[in-house]
Amino acid sequence: MRTSIQLTVALGAAIVASQPVLADDPLEEVVVTAQKRSERLQDVPIQVDVFTAQSIADSGIKDTSDFVGYVPNMTFDRADTYRNSFVVVRGLAQVTNADPPIAVIVDGVPQVDQKQFNMRLFDIDQIEVLKGPQGTLYGRDAIGGAVIINTRNPTNQFSGYADVTAGNGDSVNTTAGISGPIIDDRLLFRLSADYLHSGGLIENSYLQDKTDFVHYDYTTRGRLTFVASDDWTVDVRGSFGRFSGASNEYSWIKSANANDFVDPTYSFYPNATGESTDAAIKVDGDLGFAKLTWINGYNRITEVDRADLDFSNPVQDPGGFLNFGFQGGQGQDLNDEIYSEELRLTSKSSGPLRWVGGLSYQYSQKSLQTRAFIDLDGSPSQIDNPALVIVDNNVRNHYRSTGFFGQADYDFLPTLTLTAGLRYDRDVREQRDLAGGNFYNATFVATQPKLTLTYKPSRDQTFYLTGSSGYRPGGFNATPVSPTYKSEYVRNFEAGFKSTLLDGQFVVNGALFYENDHNYQYYYVDVATASQIDQNIDRVGIKGAEIETQWHPTSNWLFFANFGYSDARIKQLDSLPQYIGNYTPNLTPWNGALGTEYRAPLVGDLKWYGRIDGQLYGRKYWQIDNMDVQDAKQYLNARLGIENSRWGAYLWGRNITDTRAYSQYVSPSLGVGVAGIGFLVEPATYGVELHVNF
Repeated sequence: MRTSIQLTVALGAAIVASQPVLADDPLEEVVVTAQKRSERLQDVPIQVDVFTAQSIADSGIKDTSDFVGYVPNMTFDRADTYRNSFVVVRGLAQVTNADPPIAVIVDGVPQVDQKQFNMRLFDIDQIEVLKGPQGTLYGRDAIGGAVIINTRNPTNQFSGYADVTAGNGDSVNTTAGISGPIIDDRLLFRLSADYLHSGGLIENSYLQDKTDFVHYDYTTRGRLTFVASDDWTVDVRGSFGRFSGASNEYSWIKSANANDFVDPTYSFYPNATGESTDAAIKVDGDLGFAKLTWINGYNRITEVDRADLDFSNPVQDPGGFLNFGFQGGQGQDLNDEIYSEELRLTSKSSGPLRWVGGLSYQYSQKSLQTRAFIDLDGSPSQIDNPALVIVDNNVRNHYRSTGFFGQADYDFLPTLTLTAGLRYDRDVREQRDLAGGNFYNATFVATQPKLTLTYKPSRDQTFYLTGSSGYRPGGFNATPVSPTYKSEYVRNFEAGFKSTLLDGQFVVNGALFYENDHNYQYYYVDVATASQIDQNIDRVGIKGAEIETQWHPTSNWLFFANFGYSDARIKQLDSLPQYIGNYTPNLTPWNGALGTEYRAPLVGDLKWYGRIDGQLYGRKYWQIDNMDVQDAKQYLNARLGIENSRWGAYLWGRNITDTRAYSQYVSPSLGVGVAGIGFLVEPATYGVELHVNF
């Protein structure tokens, strides 16, 4: 933390010493769609973090982990398979192979599979992160909030861009896009693509290879917008991607110390391959009294994973898997198809009464086969040899979800607004256990109310009190060891404010909140049965706060500082009462980010740009017993370049102090044998980036 603050202050002091004070200039006024209508960010009674297209470029955001690092009370960890990720928001955590704790919406289409949130981000217009339960408008899974990602729209003028980034570890990332009219003012198109390759940076001394390689990860995207009239628009989007990269690159930690950071030494070469296909049709129309929006979405995700199971090798651990005398391997085959639909009406924004209402439907069919096998020669094909398979879990899931929602704002006074909302969700879930011959089915029902009182004494001041709710349905584990887990329900009480000061130069937003969570969902690993098991904590209490500031002292200089605190404690756990009072698993009670960026004339039309920021994390509590705790961590990032309106060239670095940490740690007490295992975070990365607009 000290290093990050010192470097930030040093850069600021250097700028002050070398540059004249420029004329005052207010911060850019940001518009968001958090409440499914366009509103000023500072008017919305929700804590929202916004990343515009410009801020995404300035901070070098390329994937999900890059932007989450700047959001208070939110963490994002890579672990397990190539596409897997674990997000924690306001103390609410991701459980594996189940619903996320936050709704993710891309161009209006919900991304409900855990593997969809870990995505490449390119040709993005804006990202909005809403915190606190948002179930009324976004339905199931929005218990911790919602992430709204909008890609760039087609343009009526011909334009394009290309970007090439090269870094250490033989990494190359290229992205490009082109847009323009097919028929002026009527039919517009946009095409874009992204490609990533990396040789890796983390060494496996046993295999004498890198463990975090990416052979390829590419996505192509196309959009067509048909402007039928001044009142009606049809937007069609489709994308396709493939990937092949490292998977389950865990370190074997003989000391079983969560702060002993060692490189992986497993003996089985890990790899995951897969595809993603997305399609969406959106219709917007003006009915006079309201705007109609109809969105149809389709997603398909596949992933075939092969990896080590014991994460050791015959030299280090002659006893092998669980001391049974052999090396173990694992594999997982996933195929998930998701259909979604939403139909809503949104009233005009003028007038004292504003409302939105609609219905949604989702259908998913998901197959997941997980196997453990005896590893004799390190070949992936061993998983198909029945004589070597020791665990075979094979399930087919069918999910059907229906929701009805409505929310209304009414201005009792020009300064006082009451917001009331209600949603009803019904989830029907079925699982067929093909290996064990079992069948499970259940129906989960929830109502999610919301009530907010907003006071705006002026355009630049907003104060609010809110009570909101969220839920994510229960489900079935892909193992007969513990086949079911319950739905989780959250009730949130929050007081917040948004304030713009110094003629728009300084913004400070913050909130205090308390959440009462019933049937808190968490997971643990049972390596003996090759199972990741989701279970419930009877009751959890979460209290916390967050504050976010931006200061724009001159026309091209910005400071920011964000901080979040979430105290999530187990209040009731009848099956394991000894853990009452503990932190919930995977919790980092506090985190923050601070930094500064500056632009100034260089020569001619050229400008120079500099940015330095730090991301700060408190101690991390891995398991429910709180016995394994990772020390506090700090990460330092920097970016420096020259640019004009047509091109830019930059030097960049992330985690430039090479902080060592695990993004997931599993104790041997949970069944992994004689050692702990940990998934290392990305080490120091640095490189160059070239960008061209045309």
